[in-house]
Amino acid sequence: MDILWIGMAFIFGMLFSQIKLPPLVGYLAAGGMLSAYGYEAGTALHEIAHLGVLFLLFTVGLHLRLKNIIQIEVLGTGGIHLLISTAIFVPIALSFGYPFSASLIIAIVLGFSSTVLTAKNLERRDELGAYHGRVAIGILILQDIVAIILLGLTSGAAPSPWSIALLLLPLLRPVAIKLVELSSEEELKLLFALMLAVGGGALFESLGLSSELGALVAGMLLSGHTAADELAKKLWGLKEAFLVGFFLEVGLAGLPGLQDLYLALAAMALLPLKSVLFFALMLTFKLRARTSFIATTSLTSYSEFTLIAGSVAASAGFIPEGVVVAFALLTAVSFALNAPLSIWEEDLWQKLETSLVKYERDVRHPEHQTLSLGTAEYLVIGMGSAGQAAYDRLRKADKHVVGMDIDPARIQQNIANGRRVIYGDMQDVELWQNMDLGNIQSVILAIGTPEAKINATQFMRANSYQGAILALTMQEAEHQALSKAGASAVCLPITQAGRKLAELSLGDDGSPSDIILNPELTS
Repeated sequence: MDILWIGMAFIFGMLFSQIKLPPLVGYLAAGGMLSAYGYEAGTALHEIAHLGVLFLLFTVGLHLRLKNIIQIEVLGTGGIHLLISTAIFVPIALSFGYPFSASLIIAIVLGFSSTVLTAKNLERRDELGAYHGRVAIGILILQDIVAIILLGLTSGAAPSPWSIALLLLPLLRPVAIKLVELSSEEELKLLFALMLAVGGGALFESLGLSSELGALVAGMLLSGHTAADELAKKLWGLKEAFLVGFFLEVGLAGLPGLQDLYLALAAMALLPLKSVLFFALMLTFKLRARTSFIATTSLTSYSEFTLIAGSVAASAGFIPEGVVVAFALLTAVSFALNAPLSIWEEDLWQKLETSLVKYERDVRHPEHQTLSLGTAEYLVIGMGSAGQAAYDRLRKADKHVVGMDIDPARIQQNIANGRRVIYGDMQDVELWQNMDLGNIQSVILAIGTPEAKINATQFMRANSYQGAILALTMQEAEHQALSKAGASAVCLPITQAGRKLAELSLGDDGSPSDIILNPELTS
């Protein structure tokens, strides 16, 4: 019967993705459909679901860096929002007849926003390093920490006296780092990540603590090391596949009872208030209106941690089982509503900018962007490998060039290598409205999603920039869209490379022995 739920998950996930909704919504729907026909979750599905949660929390631990949350705008916005949200939902839950302890847990978990959905949306738009992306992820990490504490408190088991020895786990960090460095083969790195995630969960569970907490702590052993990002990428697909089991299992619980359904409807009605509160708090902590709006859009949803923490609390008897089913319905609908918001966020901002910018505080904002390019004649946007190569070639020709990037870590790396690089969000229309490009002869777009490059080109042309805009692309459709937006020239490296190889093949003297790679490209 396992092939039945795998097939249903695939079909529903594909159908929902075709209408631009997250496949996760389809998995919950598939579980509900199977439940309607009397299918019940077996041991295999339960184990897969549990492993999916462990892998998710392990990857959260890999990215759990204190510097991302020890910022006044993150701690202030995330902390106050969670407190106000809890204060709102406790009386609502009490009014529906839940006991105070259950109402408190329900209120706390309803304050969470989705880590998975936000991370995916930011990654799709190449905005994880953007200021609004870092603020959103910082707030989510703060919420995740609260969720993990809640998991530990509601696991229902009494900790073993030996659990105090877990305080010595940080001493194993050098050993963990050494082992991952010695794992030179790709499959060994993946196995090491699985061993840490499952082993950490088993260790904590054996000591009477939450296995979910164990997976998170195991991930934290490598947090901040270069191997953390690599392991997270290797585990991403496996984590996503196993999480399908979790969402299916939640969907298999069926429909919520009337009391739980009313709670879900009340929480859904308050989702706009959740967004307004995020926006207002970010403005209070000196963020610009655009930054606040884009970050708020990413955070407008309920969370998979609402389901995870709710499931653990329900299994220990702290909240009714039916509440978790209501959480599943609530999360699915909020994900479905968030999908169009994330796709149209730039269009929505341009329509709402005049109305929202008047609420912006007249202070120096933490995400202040450089408005002067000095004597630069060339601007390279995106300082990855392609941007660095373009920058170095222009500087070698004694041209005045400046780089721009959205990722502070990449900016610092380039500055350390002697390049002049400034911070800038190329999709921010206000950046181009306020920046003087009068001396710039050429702008090179060397990074970013197709949407980002097209928007940046349109913004520059709309603000009367007449110089050349050169964009790097790999697809013909993107080539045409950029040309239509106003790009002067568009490179298609793969196409050009293929044509060059064909020309060499057709040439009389194009034997392989005559083909010599440029030493600069091989270094």
